[in-house]
Amino acid sequence: MSQIPGIDPSVPPSGAGCADCEATGGWWVHLRRCAQCGHVGCCDSSPSQHASAHAAASGHPVVRSFEPGEDWFWNYRTQAYAEGPELVPPQHHPIEQSVPGPRERVPQDWPDHVH
Repeated sequence: MSQIPGIDPSVPPSGAGCADCEATGGWWVHLRRCAQCGHVGCCDSSPSQHASAHAAASGHPVVRSFEPGEDWFWNYRTQAYAEGPELVPPQHHPIEQSVPGPRERVPQDWPDHVH
């Protein structure tokens, strides 16, 4: 298989939730996995938008959804969906994990905080 720029299918995800939100006590709506280094960040609907911030800071342009039942890739550089290979498991956060999450940190008025 030829190497796709910005994608390393052998790198596992950094964890079950947004690495940056976990570090700061934040919360997320949906999760995205960097297809190059495995960093799990929160989507652009989330208050902190860590996935796109990671892409901008690292130069890693491609993410894959880290949501159950979703297998699409997004390229921040081209602002378009992208094709990609199967990535090393896990393919999504744990099924029992709340969306938004984590449950204990999501404010009751969470819809007022999304983008």
